[in-house]
Amino acid sequence: MARSVFGFLSKGSIPEEISGEHHYFRLPRNSDYRAWYALRSDSRPFLERWEPSWEHDGLTESSFRARVIRSAQEFASGVAVPLFLFTRSDHQLIGGLTIGHIRRGASQSCMIGYWMGERFAGQGHMTAGLTIAIHYIFNQLALHRIEAACIPENDRSIRLLEKAGFQREGYMKEFLKIRGEWRDHVLYALIAGNYNKIGKPDI
Repeated sequence: MARSVFGFLSKGSIPEEISGEHHYFRLPRNSDYRAWYALRSDSRPFLERWEPSWEHDGLTESSFRARVIRSAQEFASGVAVPLFLFTRSDHQLIGGLTIGHIRRGASQSCMIGYWMGERFAGQGHMTAGLTIAIHYIFNQLALHRIEAACIPENDRSIRLLEKAGFQREGYMKEFLKIRGEWRDHVLYALIAGNYNKIGKPDI
């Protein structure tokens, strides 16, 4: 067990892994670089449609090490939980999910973003991962509201959110710059009070 660095968590510790029966999440490590590089580079055309423009050195090992440091800092400060998603059977990296913009006080909310390697897409992996993450957010982080935004043409992401119980709440004009263009996004949210409607995760 790792000692919690979240000052707002009262349980004193969180697991080094956020575990499900067939999948688990954990923070990025320097040793993940080769698997991450292979997955991201192989999936680049698939992912670039939905992501901000990639930096010219974004796939280098030095850039990845900086990402690991930044992830640890965000985690330590309590503003985000940047996670990699693995299959439990072979410990293979297949994607990632970030619990970001964590807001306490009167808000008690966060925003999630996620990505999946192309060869693993459409196989139910992110559905399982998202369910695990939702359970963690509502039960361990004790947040009240989860938000997610996606490009209206991203039918796969919209189906994923709706299957998990998220409801559409609005339309945000030019919300994020994707591939050099300001793109509209659809806002979805899941409230803790509606959590029972999505069922239990595979844990």
